Amino acid sequence: MNKNRLEAFSDGVLAIVITIMVLELRVPHEPTWQGLAAVLPTFLSYLLSFVYVGIYWNNHHHMIHLADRVNGGILWANLHLLFWLSLFPFSTRWMDESGFLQVPVLVYGINLLCAAIAYFILQQALIRQQGRDGALARAVGRDWKGKASPLIYLTGLALSGVQPLLGVAVYTVVALIWLVPDRRVEHFVAQAHQDQRRH
Repeated sequence: MNKNRLEAFSDGVLAIVITIMVLELRVPHEPTWQGLAAVLPTFLSYLLSFVYVGIYWNNHHHMIHLADRVNGGILWANLHLLFWLSLFPFSTRWMDESGFLQVPVLVYGINLLCAAIAYFILQQALIRQQGRDGALARAVGRDWKGKASPLIYLTGLALSGVQPLLGVAVYTVVALIWLVPDRRVEHFVAQAHQDQRRH
């Protein structure tokens, strides 16, 4: 099965997710710096979720690029990931509108954790389809970021029970970890692109 439709559909869903989130941004009620400061928490919530969607879009693109083809199981694993990502606007808005209270921050963290697990499931489905000696398995390697992220999210969830803003801080740390480019994956993507051009 051709992988291009899967990637195009995923790109479209992620574009809609970002659009919904940005529509939640409201202009300040007053044309002053104080008015702008009043909407700053909303903007920061949007920024964090925007960064997360960008990270997933970037890594999803690299992962699909390294895949040969997809099957029915991979399509469902991809839909599973998109489901959790599509909830980002809801969990982001609830966290922001509550003033970062405990339960909404916990729900936001659970949303992030479930998206990370869904991404791992999709990654493993693609690796199984391609084989352990395939380009994707070699590019992923030990995948310390992928394995550490759920543990860090769980730490954030635990800290949210003590102080919700500590949980948000931990979620931000995970985003910062993933913002650092993985040169190994980029190398394999570039190599795969060169191989395609030769053929």
